[in-house]
Amino acid sequence: MKSKKKIVLAYSGGLDTSIILKWLQENYDAEVICYTANVGQEIDRKKIISNAKKFGVTKIIIKDLKDVFVKDYVYPMIRGHAIYEGVYLLGTSIARPLIAKDQIRVAKKFKAYAVSHGATGKGNDQVRFELGYHYFGPKIKIIAPWRIWNLKSRNDLINYAKKHNITIPKDKKGAPPFSVDDNLFHTSTEGKLLENPKNSAPEFIFQRSVSPEKAPNKASFVTINFKNGDPFAVNGKKLSPAKLLEKLNQLAGKNGIGRVDLVENRFIGIKSRGVYETPGGTLLIHAHRAIESVTLDKDTMHKKDQIMPRYAELIYNGYWFSKERFKLQKIVDLKKNTVNGSVKLKLYKGNVTINSRQTKSTAYSMKKVSFEENKTFNKSNIEKFINYHKKKLYS
Repeated sequence: MKSKKKIVLAYSGGLDTSIILKWLQENYDAEVICYTANVGQEIDRKKIISNAKKFGVTKIIIKDLKDVFVKDYVYPMIRGHAIYEGVYLLGTSIARPLIAKDQIRVAKKFKAYAVSHGATGKGNDQVRFELGYHYFGPKIKIIAPWRIWNLKSRNDLINYAKKHNITIPKDKKGAPPFSVDDNLFHTSTEGKLLENPKNSAPEFIFQRSVSPEKAPNKASFVTINFKNGDPFAVNGKKLSPAKLLEKLNQLAGKNGIGRVDLVENRFIGIKSRGVYETPGGTLLIHAHRAIESVTLDKDTMHKKDQIMPRYAELIYNGYWFSKERFKLQKIVDLKKNTVNGSVKLKLYKGNVTINSRQTKSTAYSMKKVSFEENKTFNKSNIEKFINYHKKKLYS
């Protein structure tokens, strides 16, 4: 007997992907394989497995990618100081390429003819997933239900779920949930009352940070240790990439750090409003800039700042595997081997302050910068320097 074709679905076990699972089974003569990438989101293995088995799924794959995610995706992005439109630390954007890559790996392993995802037809994630799919599996078919099915609204999905006895989760107020994306780097919350930018975000939507008002009245301190541009220890204790970010998330979250309420310009041309929490990532980007300030030369730092907006935009748009992003990453990492030392941060009620920087690098010279008279800096050349730039300014 000829075996059924196979489809690998990016499956969370939640409402949307459970609906997609059933819809695929109804509309395609194929076996659906459920694939979950664990990138540090809140995950319930038993629930994922039991929910998939309700639909007769026999192949359920849950892959732990937390360390790979932080080491090979978050850390390179932190080295580039990537911030989209001045505020967004790209928490959702940076996870999608890895998920797409590993989903294609699974598809190839089981000789699946297609992959499917739950990204909506108005969002960025459909682009990010599908660019990743194309890069690693250009001959594998992509099924994007939100672009082709007849379910046009959240109410349609809920009615479909009721019809097929699919569990409908509730938020903390007992209503259908906001649209939430979660991984080890961040949590984003969108939809419902947040769609109107005049509405303030209710406190109950925040999942990994307390409000600054409820943060401790006493400051906390944390030291992040860097080697070759990447963090490797907290307060001198070496940690795996995932454990290190977990630790920083806890410290920053309890001090009300990492909240951002933003209206962003989506790649596909729509403005959207969301509330993001990136506690540990906020500490990392502050600390990394601080350690570079005493270890890198001016030209290298300024070159990185010049390319950062484009570098961040490429990540946001799903171009992580593009030639241009690889090229910019080489510029970002040109002198990362000199970025060694530690940064001590002060955390207090939503604020991050640089407390101290320590390094063996000689890029920062106390002798040259000192207000005390010394012979290491020739002040007589300054007049020539100014005169040169006077001529350059008006030439």
